[in-house]
Amino acid sequence: MPELPEVETTLRGIEAYVVGALIKDIVVRNASLRWPVPVKELSQLVGLKIFKAERRAKYILLHTSEGVILLHLGMSGSLSVVDTKDSTKPPKKHDHIEFQVADSSGNLKSIRLNDPRRFGCCLLIKEPVLSHKLLANLGPEPLKDEFDGAYLFKRSRGRSVAVKNFVMDGKVVVGVGNIYASEALFSAKIWPSMAAKRLSRKRYDLLAKVIKAVLLDAITAGGTTLNDFTQADGKPGYFKQALSVYGRDGQECVVCKTTIKAMIIGQRNTFYCPKCQTF
Repeated sequence: MPELPEVETTLRGIEAYVVGALIKDIVVRNASLRWPVPVKELSQLVGLKIFKAERRAKYILLHTSEGVILLHLGMSGSLSVVDTKDSTKPPKKHDHIEFQVADSSGNLKSIRLNDPRRFGCCLLIKEPVLSHKLLANLGPEPLKDEFDGAYLFKRSRGRSVAVKNFVMDGKVVVGVGNIYASEALFSAKIWPSMAAKRLSRKRYDLLAKVIKAVLLDAITAGGTTLNDFTQADGKPGYFKQALSVYGRDGQECVVCKTTIKAMIIGQRNTFYCPKCQTF
């Protein structure tokens, strides 16, 4: 599933093409995604400009004067940018939605949402965007200053949930999915099933710091390719080569050579080093 670095990479890939662009057409080939695509409402945006593109958690938000297009990539979705008139790049089987946009010179590009499993979404938000039910109760962005050890320590008091699940809770902090939670806990040398309330302020200071570092490294490298994630330009993400524990059960730890183990926490596979992660 695309996590925060993959979504951020995707946003950066399309941003230059959509911000300031005029929407020439919105083609919906399959409206049956996670929630029904509001075809009629989206059609009313044709002729308007997209004046802002941003990410909130794992959602991409495209702002127009008549509402905000909310996109989610689901389990295996992606956005790609192609020349609208390029006959050598016809829509693929799972290109369910296509935004045709024109820049100030009239050059046409198509932003295609491809979603084989159809767990993604494309909605139109009319109310204040952060009041929408999908966004209203989200925690802070992990790369913002408000996310730090003091914040995590305060939120963890009285919480018996495993620390891995704690940092993956979108109401605590957004965008720390399974891959990067495992990697951050390894870097901070924290046992992933440790109860959140047992960690000290000092440990949370370190954990917040390494979460930021792991996510920034992944964004710089273009996201993580595991199965089918690609960037907006079609290139794969390159962070997989830098993973220390995720998906490496049975292999040697990059630090101490102990065999990496896997266990289930909160119904998710969790990878760890039994020697490096002692607390």
